[in-house]
Amino acid sequence: METILKIVFHGDNAANFRPGIESLLHQTHQIFSVSQGLDLSQEKEHFESADVVVGVDLNQRMPRPHKMRLLQAPAAGTDSIDRTCMPPQALLANCFGHENAISEYVMAALLARHVPLYDADQALRQGEWRYFAGRPGALRSELGSQTLGLLGFGHIAKTLAHRAKAFGMQVVVVNRSPVQSADVDQSFRLADLHAFMAACDCVVVTLPLTENTRSLVDQNALSCMRSEALLVNVGRGAVVDESALFDALKQKRIGGAIIDTWYQYPNSEKPACSPSQFDFASLQNVLMTPHMSGWTQGTVQRRKQSIADNINRLSSGRPLLNVLN
Repeated sequence: METILKIVFHGDNAANFRPGIESLLHQTHQIFSVSQGLDLSQEKEHFESADVVVGVDLNQRMPRPHKMRLLQAPAAGTDSIDRTCMPPQALLANCFGHENAISEYVMAALLARHVPLYDADQALRQGEWRYFAGRPGALRSELGSQTLGLLGFGHIAKTLAHRAKAFGMQVVVVNRSPVQSADVDQSFRLADLHAFMAACDCVVVTLPLTENTRSLVDQNALSCMRSEALLVNVGRGAVVDESALFDALKQKRIGGAIIDTWYQYPNSEKPACSPSQFDFASLQNVLMTPHMSGWTQGTVQRRKQSIADNINRLSSGRPLLNVLN
């Protein structure tokens, strides 16, 4: 016998996973969508009386969902959820499904640095044979000759390591616990972070933001990187010290950066904003993207299935998946 639940999708992010959720559920539940601010008619009451909240935010300024049994984040990161605001009976769970998309983003960004298709196209349209085979100065580097460093070895890094090996790259990892994988050539402990940074042609940050990872990649860590090395951040912005990264790039102490996760984000009060207090946009050795690396149709569908799976499990009294508390 399955329990009928009251399910509330809270905010703009969660709204992406609402359409068609009924087709994935085993039972007909009460389902409501509420705005980010919870300021429309009856939204506060729905939120407070929900059995399940699907959303990425919970803080001291918000109403308390006193009946909540599950707070299901439709994402991997839960750093905007204050767990002290959760009722004692509630479980917090997240979901992944973004690792394929993020791996494709990283490989595309790296390939673009070694295979300059757009630049070659634009030059040839002007009659310039810039990369003509045999022409002096036209030689390119190969991605397969590079050493890829993965900071963290969770879902994203494991998938990325597999993709990188397909291109013939050397893969090294730094992680809190030992790593054993056929896709990893060398593993470092976090205590050896500086040695890891020095070993890489490209460092990819995949870590979530916690008190232990905030500013983990600081000025000292960045100073260990090779002068031509690249930093890619698809984890959380604040894992890399904001000021130290800007300074290293501005002074060209590292080769460049590809940044998808940032330090400042738009919200309902400020729908447009700079991604940092520093002027990264003025730097020519940075590729900037708006936290887009994991956002694909496939990611949404896989996460929607994860959300539905946990609701089905809660309704039938089975253990939940990806529980964080």
